[in-house]
Amino acid sequence: MPWVEVAFRGQKVLARTKDDGALDVQQGRVEIRYRPTDARAYRASLGNITRIEGAALQPDDTCVSGAFVPLRTPSAPSIKAAAAVVPTATGDGRTWIAYTDGACSGNPGPAGAGIVLITPDGKTTESSEWLGEATNNIAELTAILRALEAIPKNATDAVIHTDSQYAIGVLTKGWRPKANQQLIADIKRELAEHKGVRFVYVPGHAGVPMNERADSLAREAIRTGSTRRLAPH
Repeated sequence: MPWVEVAFRGQKVLARTKDDGALDVQQGRVEIRYRPTDARAYRASLGNITRIEGAALQPDDTCVSGAFVPLRTPSAPSIKAAAAVVPTATGDGRTWIAYTDGACSGNPGPAGAGIVLITPDGKTTESSEWLGEATNNIAELTAILRALEAIPKNATDAVIHTDSQYAIGVLTKGWRPKANQQLIADIKRELAEHKGVRFVYVPGHAGVPMNERADSLAREAIRTGSTRRLAPH
C-alpha cells in the first residue's frame, strides 16, 4: 500500500494509505514512519495526524520493511537514557566525532544534510547543506561524505554517528545498492584515505542530543535553501 507525507505533532512523517489515497486506519490508528530507511514503525492516533495539501502518494517500497514499536514523545529522562548508550568520546585528545543526518521533504523532494563535528580537543563545529531535489538516502550519504571531507586524513581515530541503517549497510556490510552508486563510491574512496573510521548507529528521533541537532541542521538547510559547509581540518 502507498505512503503519503502528513503532519504528526508538528513534524512531517510518512503515513500508510489505502490504494485510493485514504489513510489506512486500523482501530483509530495509522502506521507512520519518521524516515523511509528506519525499520521502526509506529501506530499514531488519527486525531494527531493532519493531511498535507497537495502531498503526493508514494509507492509501497518507499519505506523499508519494519516492525511496530511503542510510540512515545521523548521527555528529559528518556533523552538522557538515549544519550547514555551513544559513545561521546569528546575531548580525549585523539578521537574525531561526527553526527550526521539527512532530511527530505518528500522522497524525493527538497533535501538537506546536517553535520555536527567535534574535534579531539572538544571544539564543536556545525554544517548545514542545501541539496536541492534529492532522496532521503542521498541526503544521509552526503552528510557522511561531508563529515569525512572535514576530518583530517591523518586522524588515527574517528567515529561517525548516523541513524541511517541504509548508509551503514552499503558502506560497511556489503549491501549492493541499486542507486547512488557514484556517491557511495566517493564515500568509500574517502574512507580508504582515512585511518580508523568507525560507524555507530544511533536511533533517530530518540532524543540523542547531537543526532537531534544534526537533524535540525539538515531541516534548516531545507527551510532556508542555503549552505554553510565545514572547513577541512
